[in-house]
Amino acid sequence: MFRRTAAGLSCNGSRRVTPRGCGHTATCNAVRFPSAGFILILAATLVARNSFGQERIRLIDIKSVDPTIVIDLRYAGSNNIAGRPLYPPGTRALIRPEVAQRLSVAQSFLHRYNYRLAIWDAYRSKPVQLQLWQASHGNDYVADPNAGAGSLHSWGLAVDATLTDMWNRPVTMPTDYDDFTPAAMWVYLGTDPSIRAHLITLQIAMREAGFYGLRSEWWHFTIRNWQKFLPPEEAKRAMEAIEMSEEVKL
Repeated sequence: MFRRTAAGLSCNGSRRVTPRGCGHTATCNAVRFPSAGFILILAATLVARNSFGQERIRLIDIKSVDPTIVIDLRYAGSNNIAGRPLYPPGTRALIRPEVAQRLSVAQSFLHRYNYRLAIWDAYRSKPVQLQLWQASHGNDYVADPNAGAGSLHSWGLAVDATLTDMWNRPVTMPTDYDDFTPAAMWVYLGTDPSIRAHLITLQIAMREAGFYGLRSEWWHFTIRNWQKFLPPEEAKRAMEAIEMSEEVKL
């Protein structure tokens, strides 16, 4: 377990605060974990409801579950398909608690091989998804937020991830983020053995933690059995909109 507090929060008891850059209300609760009988960790719990009328989603800061996971939110900067920041300064990587726990499992697996998990994106609000869809000119790689259930990022059920070494330095992967070319396919098409090894290591770690992949984006991972986390009608809409053949069982 970890003897740290969630990054960017200052909480006392159950005082309600508004985290910088999120636009949501957070409730901070002290949670005791049975490790040596004394470790106390503050976990941030956010309840998100956006202007599109999506139902409330319980989200937590990934760092509050595993501080060793590297956070590099690409939509907080300009190195993305939009070419500009889509998140406000101070945005944290938020995700459903069930997903955060599985990311910690993947991180533990990677530590055995001297790698770390790095998160390029996690929860993405529907207004941001709309900006992203507009910036991509409605290409087939970016989910239309108004079609089906939209992006599973907007439900806190998907992450975009890569690897770093133990010193947080990026390792070589098939492509950079938001590279919507055949080179970004799930199956590596190149000949570099180190890139192939890095990709397979990431895929195995996420499989062991309970994620599916996506054929067209090596960095995209969705929690297994994601349907059960959506309201029945939304799950049905998502199933109708998504070609399930694109989802890869790792």
